[in-house]
Amino acid sequence: MKVLFTLNALTHYYNPILNKLDRVKDLDLVVIAPKSNDVNVGEGVHQTDKGINFKVIYGNEVKRFYGKYFFKSFYEIIDKENPDIIIIIWPYILELVFNPILLLKIKKRGIKIIYKDIPFQLQKFNDAIRLRKFITYNEKLEFKGSSIQSRMNNFFLALLRKLYYSLLDATVNYVEEAFQILPTYGVVKEKIFIIYNSPDTKIMFDAKKKAEEIGPCFKFNINRIIHVGRLVKWKRVDLLINAVAIIKENIPNIELLVIGDGPENNELHKLVEIMHLTDTVKFIGAVFDPVLLGRYFLSSSVFVLGGTGGLAINEAMIFGKPIICSIGDGTEKKLVRDGYNGYIFKEGNQKDLELKILSLLQNPENIEIFGKNSIKIINFEVNEQIVISGYVQAFNYVTKNKFNLKIQN
Repeated sequence: MKVLFTLNALTHYYNPILNKLDRVKDLDLVVIAPKSNDVNVGEGVHQTDKGINFKVIYGNEVKRFYGKYFFKSFYEIIDKENPDIIIIIWPYILELVFNPILLLKIKKRGIKIIYKDIPFQLQKFNDAIRLRKFITYNEKLEFKGSSIQSRMNNFFLALLRKLYYSLLDATVNYVEEAFQILPTYGVVKEKIFIIYNSPDTKIMFDAKKKAEEIGPCFKFNINRIIHVGRLVKWKRVDLLINAVAIIKENIPNIELLVIGDGPENNELHKLVEIMHLTDTVKFIGAVFDPVLLGRYFLSSSVFVLGGTGGLAINEAMIFGKPIICSIGDGTEKKLVRDGYNGYIFKEGNQKDLELKILSLLQNPENIEIFGKNSIKIINFEVNEQIVISGYVQAFNYVTKNKFNLKIQN
């Protein structure tokens, strides 16, 4: 079986997952990725082609008449590679709607189409066509779900989604909410597969072992919390810094490690100076080496996200950290159990964030208990084997088990 993945970038966190997928017996993986990496990927996302074992084809993207980018020589690549399955993502899925000739050529070849999605902040179809308000945010954290124009945009997007969902043979999704949302667009449950979102946990557990052998970067402080993620508005690091300033009144030796870099770097440094927290908040910069990242985790007691996040939650849990977060990319609902391995605070509510952090720091016995529970969730519920299994199930479904793919333990 040959599977062609469309990717908007080769990221350091997903490349290892694709490496493992490529090692599934009788599965040949080919990835088409953009030559230019600044169109369909978020600012500050780390990209690399190091350590890749699967085949990569770099394609030129062109802006299409509907306003999004697509690969210029996509069909030529299909003709040469002759895949059995195409995995397509947003916004590339739109080409199948606006270019019916390409779609017909793909269907004529008997190629199956699988859509990879989160789905995150996706409104149910009936709510969208009734122009109901829906809470979504743009990258500037501006609420955009209440205006008539926003609701009209969501209305037309819903119609568009209903159309492209009808073209698919299956969907693979990060979150279980797909079972409630996608059927409203006409997707039968048999075509919905859940893969969750995970780094290669074996790599991270190996890194954890090495980090423990080397030791933490700083002497462990039970009152040191850590944030990992790009420094962008929607990560709400500013909210976390402001919360730390208040908590410091009760816990003078509280510290915050900020791992990451991005466009908000200068503004956050200014905020720390204004709040007189230069000895409390330490900006480490971007860290992509898992062993070094692990040494920072070992220096800290609790992982906290002020805004949206993703795989950093998984990584922190591998290192046995309790998690405090609110809204993420949807995957946090599977990973974080309130009162079991962390706490969920009300989105954007600084006071609630302060209370949740204080609750853990003032009850250090829970830090150890919650941390152990985090590891249990990773070991048994969300890891790369679960991700690979979800993909294989979807591949076998759309090909009617023609290749009978099986995961080797």
